[in-house]
Amino acid sequence: MDIFLVIGIILGLVAVITGLLIKGVGAAILINGEAVVVILVGTMAAVMNSFPKSEFLKIPKLFGILFKDKNKEDPVTLINEIVDIAQSTRKNGLLSLEERAQKLDNKFMKKGLEMIVDGNDPEYIRQVLTDEIEAMQERHKTGASIFSTAGGASPTLGVMGAAIGLIGALGNLSDTEKLGESIASAFIATLYGIFFGYIVWHPFSSRLKRKSLEEVAIMELILEGILAIQEGKNPKSIQAKLLSMLSPKDRLKFEETDTNNKK
Repeated sequence: MDIFLVIGIILGLVAVITGLLIKGVGAAILINGEAVVVILVGTMAAVMNSFPKSEFLKIPKLFGILFKDKNKEDPVTLINEIVDIAQSTRKNGLLSLEERAQKLDNKFMKKGLEMIVDGNDPEYIRQVLTDEIEAMQERHKTGASIFSTAGGASPTLGVMGAAIGLIGALGNLSDTEKLGESIASAFIATLYGIFFGYIVWHPFSSRLKRKSLEEVAIMELILEGILAIQEGKNPKSIQAKLLSMLSPKDRLKFEETDTNNKK
């Protein structure tokens, strides 16, 4: 599980409760069935009305992606592997890639190497793998937009929940002792709406987008490596090209690893 994400949610909740306590309001006021129904069920309805059934049913999988602390591919390790494959290919020929491909866990790289073995044209390989990257980006974009839609609906539903609560409070003005409490309770829906919108749903959308960018960067690195192998470029040239695609942090990590290996 991604503990950092869990900590962020808990921190947001602590901030709300602490704010209430500072103002002298007990946290028990947050227990409000009407607010929960309006915000959570209303947000679900908004998402259902915005996306087809096939996309809506993928939401549990999206939560899995968000909370699962999946180890992403290390670009430094990946470059070393691609360079090693390039060296082996220059020595044993392109057909040796078939055996190497079968040992790979990365399906994208495996597919690219198998296409080389099958004798496909470089432009065709680039097109097929690029299409796969774009298809993945579109899936991730849809997932992120689901949470973005929820984030947009939630605060507005909070206002609606407050209106419902005020209708109930003002509909019984005879009990003036409970009027203030009823009005305060009415605004809990607004609090819920803002909390879920800007501390949960919108950040979830941003997090999915970030994960997508990281995955795309890895796939583009693999794509360029595969095409360079097919062209028969020198392993050192391939290494230099792929290193130029890394962030400064990863490039520094590569240099440190390379220095340690030479000792």
